[in-house]
Amino acid sequence: MAPTSAPQTPFGRVLTAMVTPFTAEGALDLDAAQRLAAHLVDAGNEGLVVNGTTGESPTTSDTEKAQLVRAVVEAVGDRAFVIAGAGTNDTAHSIELAREAAAAGAHGLLLVTPYYSKPPQEGLYRHTVAVADATELPVMLYDIPGRTAVALETETIVRLAEHPRIIANKDAKADLGAASWVMARTDLAYYCGDDILNLPMLSIGAAGFVSVVGHVVAPELRALVDAYLSGDIAKAREIHLRLLPVYTGIFRTQGVILSKAALAAQGLITGTLRLPLVEATDEQMAVLRQDLAAGGVEL
Repeated sequence: MAPTSAPQTPFGRVLTAMVTPFTAEGALDLDAAQRLAAHLVDAGNEGLVVNGTTGESPTTSDTEKAQLVRAVVEAVGDRAFVIAGAGTNDTAHSIELAREAAAAGAHGLLLVTPYYSKPPQEGLYRHTVAVADATELPVMLYDIPGRTAVALETETIVRLAEHPRIIANKDAKADLGAASWVMARTDLAYYCGDDILNLPMLSIGAAGFVSVVGHVVAPELRALVDAYLSGDIAKAREIHLRLLPVYTGIFRTQGVILSKAALAAQGLITGTLRLPLVEATDEQMAVLRQDLAAGGVEL
């Protein structure tokens, strides 16, 4: 039997937090970004998040961010959602990035919880509302306390859900209980932001995923969602278990590093990163090949 009520999916079900391609010299490579975006959508992604952490947003300029949004929208915006990361720990800067993303054609915004500053919940609330008020774009929250040091508490998320343009949450908190309470009390669409929890998050009502491993296994993620929603839980679980080596492999070190390494091995982009991130070592690449092969992906 299928789940009794499928959750709303304002941005589709399978999205990938896209890496930002650079040339071998470290410059933004818009041609490669367009090719990669097309490849990811062809593979089954219904949406792409650009200028997120996986897109190395801390080391790209505001101008580069706007250029990247514009290029990806031009490449796939007629057949996939393009969500632009606009979150920083500076509210005024986040508002500026949100407006620039809107002008570049983004379909929505991803707002990470302000990092490092460790603001109180009222500060998180006011920051997020101020950015959401700055454009007409729908907003996906991004709750990832492992990176930001501060989580969005349940009551804060419930308050934010009252805003007409705050419609989704990318949850990377790994707290299924907290997520369940928010889903019980709001209409927010929940997207799993921690790949190994994709299936468990579906089981409590998530709309889909904002994935990193979607760079290499988007068809499998699509099959997992389809199996779960059709009521074939056994098949969904089988896919989940088969993908465990992929989930583990991509995150043996910082996820951007090994995502780019895998894509470079497939000939899609260079593996170039900007410091402080560094390219995968030969040893890391050898282990990655083994991990992905165990999950059915040959490089």
